Amino acid sequence: MNYKVFFSALLLFTVLISCKKKSGRIADDPQQGTITISADESFRSVSEALTERYMALNPKTKINLVIKKEDLGFLDLLENKVRVIVMSRELSAEEKEAYKKKIDMKMEPGKFAADAVIFIVPKNSARESISMEELKNELNSDQKRIIFDGTNSSNLNFVAQKLGTVPNQLKFSVISGNKNVVKEISQYPDKIGVISLNTISRPYDKESEDLKNSVKILPVISKNKTFEPSMANIKAMTYPFTRVLYFLTNEPYYGLGNGFIRFSCQQLGQIVVEKEGLQPYTIFNREVQMR
Repeated sequence: MNYKVFFSALLLFTVLISCKKKSGRIADDPQQGTITISADESFRSVSEALTERYMALNPKTKINLVIKKEDLGFLDLLENKVRVIVMSRELSAEEKEAYKKKIDMKMEPGKFAADAVIFIVPKNSARESISMEELKNELNSDQKRIIFDGTNSSNLNFVAQKLGTVPNQLKFSVISGNKNVVKEISQYPDKIGVISLNTISRPYDKESEDLKNSVKILPVISKNKTFEPSMANIKAMTYPFTRVLYFLTNEPYYGLGNGFIRFSCQQLGQIVVEKEGLQPYTIFNREVQMR
C-alpha cells in the first residue's frame, strides 16, 4: 500500500514539473522569484521606494522596475510582458474589455496612494494661479503654452480625462520627462509645465527639494474656489487634479506580483508611501475619502 502511495505521489510530482516546463513559467511566490513591473515616469519615486523596500524584506525576490508610459505599460500587461503595472486614470470601456478578454480575470485595482497633477511656472512668473477655464482654453490654443512630459504619459491622460476629452484633441508642447520639465521651464517664461506631485514630493531629499524650490506651483481655481495641491487638499480630494494610484496585475495566483501589491497596500507599504510625500490610501482609511 505504501508503495502505491509513493508511486502515485511521484507520478503527480512528475506531471506538475512537466506542466511547469511546458508553460515556461518560472515558479514564484511572495517570498521568492523574479518579476517585472511597469510604472510611468511620473510615479518613479514611489515605485522605486516600494520595490526596494519589498526586496529588502524578501531577499530571495527580484522585482525589475521598467519605467514606461502609462498606455504602453497597459499594453505590456495585456501581452504578459510585465506582471504588474501602476495606473492613475480610469480605464476606458474598450480597455476593460481587452483586459477581460486577454487576461481572463476579474479586474481588482490595488489602490495604494493619492498623488496629484500639478502646474508649474518659472519662479519669476507673474502668474499666480490657473483656472479650469483657462486650462481648457490653453489646451485648445495654437500657442501650445501647456507643456507635458510626453504623449501617452499619465499626466496627459489624466488631465484629458478630467476635462472630459482625449489627448489627441488637445494642443500642447512636450519636454520629455517630469524632471526635465521642471529644469527647463525657466527657458519658457510664457508656458506652464505639467508634472506629477511625486516628482517633487519626497521630503528631505536634496534633488526633490531643489526641483521644488526652482519653480512656482500654481493653485487651481475651480468653481470660484482656489485649491493648492497640499496634502490636506489631496487627503480631502478637494484639489481638482488629485488622482488615486493603483496596481493592476495579470497574475492568476498568489505569487510575487500579488504579494508585492498586498505589501504596498498594507501598513509597511503605506509607511513607504507616506515617506515619499504622498497620501497613503489605506493606512488612514478612516480619514481619507477617495471617490
